[in-house]
Amino acid sequence: MAYRSTIGLGFGFGMTPAVKKIILINVGVFVFQVLTQAAGYGDVLRLLMLTPYSVLHSFTLWQLATYLFLHGGFFHILFNMVTLWMFGCDLERTWGPRRFLFYYFLTGIGAGLTVVLVSPNSLIATLGASGAIYGVLLAFGLLFPDRPILLWFVIPIPAKYFVMIMGGIAFLASVSGSGGGISHVAHLGGLVFGFLYLRGRPYYFDFRNRYYRWRRLRLQRKFRVYMSERDREEQRNRPDRWIN
Repeated sequence: MAYRSTIGLGFGFGMTPAVKKIILINVGVFVFQVLTQAAGYGDVLRLLMLTPYSVLHSFTLWQLATYLFLHGGFFHILFNMVTLWMFGCDLERTWGPRRFLFYYFLTGIGAGLTVVLVSPNSLIATLGASGAIYGVLLAFGLLFPDRPILLWFVIPIPAKYFVMIMGGIAFLASVSGSGGGISHVAHLGGLVFGFLYLRGRPYYFDFRNRYYRWRRLRLQRKFRVYMSERDREEQRNRPDRWIN
């Protein structure tokens, strides 16, 4: 996948701060993962992978976040990090690092929750940042719907149609159960949580503004009542005659 942009090709050039940090952390964890497996301590990594049964019965809630930094192989992490670099940088430039990081982890953790809810007693571990990556793809498609993306590096299509295709594949694969070792449920969960956040955010701010407006009016009424009582108290304490 590729899209036309002015982002530089060198590592660190044109790359936004939050995206760069996520990539560096993922690469560092992947190196730790390879060394740990080579040393024969692979069971330690299972404590960090997302296992629905463990989350619900052993309360290993940290797995909902730690599984995002583990990957199943070199090409797995390569695909995820390249996709994050290609699409996440424009999102971070538009939103800023803070909101981008919030959205990234919201969709990633949301993808993990989806896996747990769909298969609560599953002992199969899930790992990888693909749920968050799909959330990034969705946001890119909604914010830059007409940006051309090269499907299979050959066919240019608008970003909105690319996201629809990817979402359709994830949905059909999750319904059919033909995963082939890929957690399409997590992909779908990242898309769903991203969509709910992006579409629900305006309603949240509208509700918040209404609430703040109601609080201001309530405080104004209390202040008027207080001032009215104070004026009456001053009139009652005023002397009956003036001394000149």
